[in-house]
Amino acid sequence: MIDFEPKYITFDCYGTLTNFQMGQSARELYGDKLDPAKMDEFVEFFRGYRMDEILGAWKPYRDVVVNSVRRTCERTGVPFDEATALKIYEAVPGWGPHADVPEGLSRLASKYKLVILSNASDDQIHSNVGKLGAPFHKVYTAQQAQAYKPLQKAFEYMFSQLDCNPEDVLHVSSSFRYDLMTAYDMGIRHKAFVNRRHEPLNPYYGVNEVSGIPQLASLLGL
Repeated sequence: MIDFEPKYITFDCYGTLTNFQMGQSARELYGDKLDPAKMDEFVEFFRGYRMDEILGAWKPYRDVVVNSVRRTCERTGVPFDEATALKIYEAVPGWGPHADVPEGLSRLASKYKLVILSNASDDQIHSNVGKLGAPFHKVYTAQQAQAYKPLQKAFEYMFSQLDCNPEDVLHVSSSFRYDLMTAYDMGIRHKAFVNRRHEPLNPYYGVNEVSGIPQLASLLGL
């Protein structure tokens, strides 16, 4: 059990709640240009460049995706076409939740105020949130914060908007690199790692590991 009553439960969205399909989209668009091993390499480079693109000054998420595809194409010798890269960005609003999410969120929403802090653009995120099956108290984006996670500025924006402190929230994510390491550094004591199998558990950061959102609800007595 989690022996804590948060003022807010704050969530990462893409990957944690929404089924993140950036790699799959890349495979669909570039799979006919590379053999399977090279395609796996392409997806990994694309993942790394997306992280690299968000660590500086804020830029629109469209540019993050397109720049990451361009750099990946240059790295792997695949011809770059901006219109093809944009198809990956344009697919984002159609992504739906992981199968466990609507049930778990509806249980949590019966008692707690739910908040999203997402590396998203304002013109896309609400389509994804609308598919999650539960009401959210607030939805904050990198565009609003003018900073992407893992930068602390993104979390600071959320705390300022909510008028609360790090110790008031339970932060939930499937990513240590984007969320949970920064949450630890900021003094967020209560954290949950949703193990979606795209990052390994790292116990050093003091998280409650759960397999899905229903298990999180159970740990909170719901």
